Amino acid sequence: MKRIIVGISGASGTIYGIRLLEVLKETEGVESHLILSRGARIAMQHETSRTPDEVEALADHVHAPENLAAAVSSGSFRIEGMIVAPCSMKSLSMIANSLNDNLLIRAADVTLKERRKLVLIPRETPLHLGHLRHMIAVTEMGGVILPPVPSFYHQPRSIEDIIDQTIGKALDQLGVDHQLFRRWGGG
Repeated sequence: MKRIIVGISGASGTIYGIRLLEVLKETEGVESHLILSRGARIAMQHETSRTPDEVEALADHVHAPENLAAAVSSGSFRIEGMIVAPCSMKSLSMIANSLNDNLLIRAADVTLKERRKLVLIPRETPLHLGHLRHMIAVTEMGGVILPPVPSFYHQPRSIEDIIDQTIGKALDQLGVDHQLFRRWGGG
């Protein structure tokens, strides 16, 4: 059983985290652990028709962001990795600086210290030098920065196709099989 932590922070783009949970729910052999930030609860109400309760119901386990004693806050809790989708610039900077004042950041910090895969899907544009420096710091610690930048070789026909391609790329990082988009086959 692969355990994957899903963090949804308060950036625009909560649909990425929601879609990730939908895919994981349908993926055999995967157990999802959700940390939904307070900012994410607000953002999703502005961006989607989903309620926080509906999103939490997609996860196998839900952890309150203020519960620093949750299982996912310990390196002894074995996981395949963690994906933060979307990752706000606040969360990115807190991860880059190991400022563990909530469970989402603590779980990301533990993921890095245990040398497990941490994938951040930052949702901000344009980026200033501070954003880029934090991305470099996380990358130097072993994290993966995976901006939601669509490709078009798979000829997306909907926003959902574009979202699926990003989620598929994130799942590739954790070795989770999926059929979310058509892969490049060359020429």
